[in-house]
Amino acid sequence: MSERAHGTEHEAPGEWRKLAFLAAVSGALGLLSLVADQFGDAGHVWALILVAGSCLAGGWDAAIDGWAALRERRIDVHLLMIVVAVGAWIVDAQWEGALLLFLFSTAGAIEHYAMDRTRGAIDALLDKSPKHARRLGPDDSETEVPVSALLPGDRIAILPGELVPADGKVLSGESAVDESNLTGEAKPASKQAGSDVAGGTLNSWGRLIVEVTRAERDSALRRIVRLIREAQDSKAPAQRAIDKWGDAYAIFTLSASALFFLYLQFTAPDGVREASPLYRAMTLLVVLSPCALVLSVPSAVLAAIAAGARQGILFRGGAAVERLADVDCICFDKTGTLTAGVPEVAALEVFPEGPGRLRALSALLTLESSTTHPFAAGVVSACLKEGASQLPVQGLSNSPGQGVSGTVAGTRWSVGTREFVGGGILPPATVAEGAIVSEVWASDGTVTIRATLVDRIRDESRSTLASLHARKIRTVMLTGDREEAAAVAARQVGIQSYAAALTPDAKMAAIRRYSAEGHVVAMVGDGVNDAPSLAAADVAIGMGGRGSDAALESSDLVLTDDRIGRLVDAIELSRSARMAIRFNVLISVGAALGMAAYVIFRGAPLPLAVSVHEGSTIVVCLNGLRLLAHRPRR
Repeated sequence: MSERAHGTEHEAPGEWRKLAFLAAVSGALGLLSLVADQFGDAGHVWALILVAGSCLAGGWDAAIDGWAALRERRIDVHLLMIVVAVGAWIVDAQWEGALLLFLFSTAGAIEHYAMDRTRGAIDALLDKSPKHARRLGPDDSETEVPVSALLPGDRIAILPGELVPADGKVLSGESAVDESNLTGEAKPASKQAGSDVAGGTLNSWGRLIVEVTRAERDSALRRIVRLIREAQDSKAPAQRAIDKWGDAYAIFTLSASALFFLYLQFTAPDGVREASPLYRAMTLLVVLSPCALVLSVPSAVLAAIAAGARQGILFRGGAAVERLADVDCICFDKTGTLTAGVPEVAALEVFPEGPGRLRALSALLTLESSTTHPFAAGVVSACLKEGASQLPVQGLSNSPGQGVSGTVAGTRWSVGTREFVGGGILPPATVAEGAIVSEVWASDGTVTIRATLVDRIRDESRSTLASLHARKIRTVMLTGDREEAAAVAARQVGIQSYAAALTPDAKMAAIRRYSAEGHVVAMVGDGVNDAPSLAAADVAIGMGGRGSDAALESSDLVLTDDRIGRLVDAIELSRSARMAIRFNVLISVGAALGMAAYVIFRGAPLPLAVSVHEGSTIVVCLNGLRLLAHRPRR
């Protein structure tokens, strides 16, 4: 049996228009044949010609797809419909055959339209991609060039009301940028010197000078669209299960219809003598054909992926859509996930104090510049403010969850946790009460540096966790930071439990322990330091703004704008998709089995069977399509 039912996969854009035209021609010729049949013998000849034309138009696409499946040694649902239509002519039920193919082609057009709308929601993202840019020369002269010609390092000018041509960093100017097509956030984001901008977003009111950081093909917009298309091609577990038994079910359908025909042929019970055995067998073949069942999952999954993309939620496949609905335990990284992830250095101390302070800070700056840890940017900025400079480094080595080491100016330095560098016990630095305090240590064995950083809880973290608790979802914070910082963050954010001072392997072990307890576990992290724990979780959720390349590639689900509140929206969308899938399966299976029982025990005319079969298929498609209108509840 075909995996695509009426042929909804891999069709060309606008394919539904051709199918709708063929369905309309089929319907028109069928009606004309009924009229012609009222004009005696001559009219009956014309009626047969017209009804043959109706069957040809209605079955054209089904015949092409059925033949293609047959050449691949598969039994396609299109082939089943053609068999029934031919059988209708054999038993002198031409008009029933024409009605079957008309309704089948009409349903196919509606299905293609539904899938076209779903994919169109993704293609609409690329419609906002600009085609030209204002590139600035060394003398600040403007030249209009194709966006595809922009290279990293180019400077471009973006006027009010223009689309941002490429990903970049603002060099000068101030404005607000509408990023709703990427993040789903309607409120424009303010931009000034140092801010990042994404290609395809809309500049509101100010003139910006931007340095291009990515070529067009590597832009955030292009990557997101590419990954969404890959997600739409990947199948959900329920869909894979249906496909796995597809060929067996098709053989069962043909066998059941053949056995029913033989039963009627040799027994002819009183309840079915008014119609030929072949007619009844073809009716059973129609009602058992699995069009609606095959479409029950992809119609909902594709629509959910498209709806999520418009809200800043990137599902990387049907499995993520289905699995997220079952999650009952979510583990969070602390820095950059529950906290803002941009800690500032409150104190920068060197022990012992003396003339070697600048040399020590230069070593710290050099090693921190070689890491992607969330604390690195703040430490580097503080060192630069004190006049430190970056020096060559040799023998750089990384210890995940601990720190880095390297030789700077002939001296071996280590930077990371106090235990990793061998730092002593020092009195705490003075910071504001209730602050989330973290520390970065450095030492060469004779000089010790302690950078005290202060972070803050994300604005949405507390409300997000409260929403998860209301949905009976357990929340856990897993962090490599100190116990003191973890305790303060846990208390402020309202998380149910936490574990601190964890290595990446310990985080992974904690997630596996929750899974062993029977939980369906999701892990929320940045996709870089949390790679082992993300891999261990049932659903890996990446924060796509910070370290977005790694998050996009390693996670099952990405919150593209780093807003933790999107997690609740994603769960709601996933649960809505699961409800739609269950409804679709119930409708498709119920309609097939119910009509099959009616056909076997009571007998039913072919037009009724066709109407129920195609009607359930259309209901399934439209029920999936409604997810495109899903909006998060606030």
